[in-house]
This record gives sequence, C-alpha cells and structure tokens, in this order.
Amino acid sequence: MVHKILIVDDEEHMCWALEKAMKQEGYQVQTATRGRAGLKLIKEECPSLVILDLKMPEMSGMEVLKQVKEMSPKLPVVMLTAHGTIETAIEAMKMGASDYLTKPFDLDELKLVIKQNLVMSQLVSEVNFLRSELTKKYRLMIGESPAINEVKLLIEKVAVSNATVLITGESGTGKEVAALAIHQNSPRRDHPFVPVNCAALPENLLESELFGHEKGSFTGAMARKLGRFELADRGAIFLDEITEMPLSMQVKLLRVLQEKSFERVGGTETLNVDVRIIAASNRDLAKAIEEGRFRDDLYYRLNVIHIHLPPLRERKEDIPLLVGYFLEKLRPTYLVSSISDDAMKLLARYNWPGNVRELQNVLERAAIISHGSEITVDDLPKDLQTAPQKSDRDVVVNIPDSGISLEGLEKELILKALEKSKGNQTRAAQLLGITRSALLYRIQKHGLD
Repeated sequence: MVHKILIVDDEEHMCWALEKAMKQEGYQVQTATRGRAGLKLIKEECPSLVILDLKMPEMSGMEVLKQVKEMSPKLPVVMLTAHGTIETAIEAMKMGASDYLTKPFDLDELKLVIKQNLVMSQLVSEVNFLRSELTKKYRLMIGESPAINEVKLLIEKVAVSNATVLITGESGTGKEVAALAIHQNSPRRDHPFVPVNCAALPENLLESELFGHEKGSFTGAMARKLGRFELADRGAIFLDEITEMPLSMQVKLLRVLQEKSFERVGGTETLNVDVRIIAASNRDLAKAIEEGRFRDDLYYRLNVIHIHLPPLRERKEDIPLLVGYFLEKLRPTYLVSSISDDAMKLLARYNWPGNVRELQNVLERAAIISHGSEITVDDLPKDLQTAPQKSDRDVVVNIPDSGISLEGLEKELILKALEKSKGNQTRAAQLLGITRSALLYRIQKHGLD
C-alpha cells in the first residue's frame, strides 16, 4: 500500500523540499499553502497523514487541526512549529495532533516520525476492523425461536455485570459464540477476550498456558512467558471444556476466583489480575462432581450465572435462518446462493446430533460438491438423507388400566414436557402447544413448583 502524505505549509520552498524528500521515501505527496485548500484536499483525497504548519495566514494550523479532527478523528497529524510556540504545539497535541517537530528540524527525524505514525495508524485500523468483525460475528446469535430469544435476553442482562458465567450445552451449540457475545456487550468490550480449550492441553502445559512461567522453570522454558490470565487483564477469559481440567489445576483456578491472584510457574511474585471468567462445558457437571472428577466448591464459584444453550433439535424453526446465514458466508467461495425446497425440508426434519456446527459443515460439504448455484437433496450426505426422522413432540403418556382423570392426564403431560425440556419452561410450553404463562398457571394449579 502506497501512503498519501499531505503537506500544508504557507512557505512554498518548505513544501517543495518536503515533497521531494517524501517522494524519495516512496510516498504519494500533495501540498497546500493555505489551510482551506488543505482541508479541501483532505475531503477529496483522504490522505494517510498530514504534515501541518502551526503558523499560517488566514487560517492558523490550530484552526485547521480542529476541523481535521472533526472530519477524520483518526487521521494522524504531525505539527511543525517554531521555537517560540512550543506551548501551542503541546496544546495541539491535546487537541489530537499525533506529534510535533520544531523548526529547523532534522529531515531523518521527520521521516522516522512519519513512519512511526503510519505504522501506529495502520495497527489501530486493523485492531478496530478485527474488533468490529468479532462484534458482528458474535453478537449475531442466529435465530428467533423462543428458546434462543430467551438465551439472548439472559446474555443481555448478565453482560453488564462482572459475574462469573457458566455456559452449558451440547457440542456444537455455540458456547464460545455466547461467551464472546457476553464480552462484546459488557463494559470490558475494549479489553481482551482470551479463549482457552482446557481439553486440548495436557496438565503441565495447561498450567503454563493459564498462569505463565519464568525462564528456566522447566526444560524448554527459554524465556519468561505471560499466561492467559495476565493477557486477559481487565478483559475476560473463556475456559472451554472446564470439566476436562485436572483436579490439581481446579484447586489453582479456585484460588484465582477467590483471591484474583496467582504465581507464574517457577516464580515467587504474586500477580493480581482483574479478569472476568466465563466457563463452558458439554458434560453433565452433576455427574462429574458425583464421580469425583470435578470439585463441587469450584462448581459453585463458576455457577453464579448459568446459561444453557438449547440443542438445534429443540429450535428447528431457526434452521432456515441459519441456512440462509451460512449460505451467505459460503457464496463468495463456492458460488452457491440457494437451496431447494426438498433439501430444506430434509434439513428441517433432521435431528442434528452435532447441532449448529454439524449444520454448517453439512452445508459447506454440499456447496463443494454442488454442480450449480442451488443445493439439492443429492448434494446432502447419504446418512442424513436416510436418517430416521424423530419428532420432539413424541411425549408418551401411560394410562393405567384403572383409568386416569383429565386433570391427572394434564398433570402427567406437564411433567413429561418439563422432563423432556430439562426444566426449560419455554421449551416445555412449545412442546405442549401453549404459552409460557399458560404453562406457569398449570404448574401452580397442580402444585408442581
């Protein structure tokens, strides 16, 4: 990328000398000897950096700077000033100028200042772009079903707090998506979000990854390494597959939760951090505690706020929206733009043991082997085409030989629906074909609280 430099100085010989020097550095250069002309070029040409003289007739450099910052707040401006106006130059820095040089200045120094400011400007732009992409990706939890809307509402409520969050759900339901949605909607959004997969690292490496290590603390520790908790300071850390963390590490994590402090591996200095912890698991935590694989005191510390992500089979009405979203992402690479009605019906009937991740993979595979712009049934995997189609509404009620009253039948249906939905009242109401408020009324009527 060739950067554009705009020089605004009322001395024509200065413009000429600077233009020549900047062109030798490979920059595109434009000059203006009046402030208003410089502002016009900024609007029309969108330069990468402006070199601006502080003292000019008609419109001073300070006035130009003020308007530049109103038009383009992130545009770097290097001020040129005489010896007697240092205080004014400092005031310009407060107004948003990136740097200043005092006339007469060394040309090599100016080149270095320009290079540094261009690098910094590019880094800021890249960070802002990546942050906006992350925000778009993770704020967007696709779906409008009651089950996913309930999750969205809960995320919105808990995001503004600093409470520890435990996210549960089957593999592929989007636990990391939910975790980053919490972070992006929180006051910590401008600080790091650091994910760690606890299942992907052996115990000795996991400790080093989380807490860092000192040089020489073990074989191969050639230098000090900062851990994920240090890197996440003032932000959030996402501990995925938390039930896979060894018991010895669980003790150390419990201390971080209680005291907000730890030591690096091989170190003696106690480090204090301000980190929000978001944990996730696709395992049955109660069973893990019962089997002695997970500490109950750590569970209670993590489970301040609990968010359960419903499997895709419990929100099938979201499948068309998810398909549309994934097709839009696939379009630039694979040129697919639509899906046939029969293929969509097949996707909507399938029970998706792999959830949203499986749906995404199936669509990408179909896009790769498709012969046209439309995905058809033939493009879908054979095992999906032949899989038995089960209904989530198959609630079996056993009627005893002695009979059952209508009230008793209603009570048993409600119990069956609550059992099938694992206590999720919104989902249970969906299964019964009634509203959540109607379900709550019947729960109270039958004394099922």
